[in-house]
Amino acid sequence: MSRLVIISNRLPVSVSRVPEDDLLFQSSVGGVATGIASLSEPKERIWFGWPGINSEELTEADRNRISAELQSRGCGPIYLSSREVDEFYSGFSNETIWPLFHYFSSMSKFSFEHFETYRHVNQLFCDEVVKHLRPDDKIWIHDYQLMLLPEMIRRRLPDAHIGFFLHIPFPSFELIRHLPWRAEILEG
Repeated sequence: MSRLVIISNRLPVSVSRVPEDDLLFQSSVGGVATGIASLSEPKERIWFGWPGINSEELTEADRNRISAELQSRGCGPIYLSSREVDEFYSGFSNETIWPLFHYFSSMSKFSFEHFETYRHVNQLFCDEVVKHLRPDDKIWIHDYQLMLLPEMIRRRLPDAHIGFFLHIPFPSFELIRHLPWRAEILEG
């Protein structure tokens, strides 16, 4: 039986540091997590994404504990540094793609450094996810933070079953042509 592999920027479980240097695991709020949680359960499912805690805050023991706890909840973490989160998510995703795709082109910021981090983080997702994929998996990638990921996985696994769902509007040609990295985004 095929397995559903969900990949999104965030996991449905968030990890945070609490007093006394402990870790707290909580259900994430948000549209993707809520929507997918409402699906009837397939026989087997695994979800990859960022657990919400920056990698520089973690010891090796923390990573092992987080990975084990998330695995018990059907999740696989992608660890990101605070700089990666800032440039990939706050920077390119939310300062370039989100306003441009919502027809606020004058509010879009075009930073080569942020795009390079965006590409790098998509590659981190790819490198981690492909380690766990099986030939009959159904891969379901979500949203504008991971628009390069489908093509990255396809290069590594040409026969993979990949779906991509964009949760924001896709802009007209008149807007997308303003994006210096439009070819890479479209090919992704």
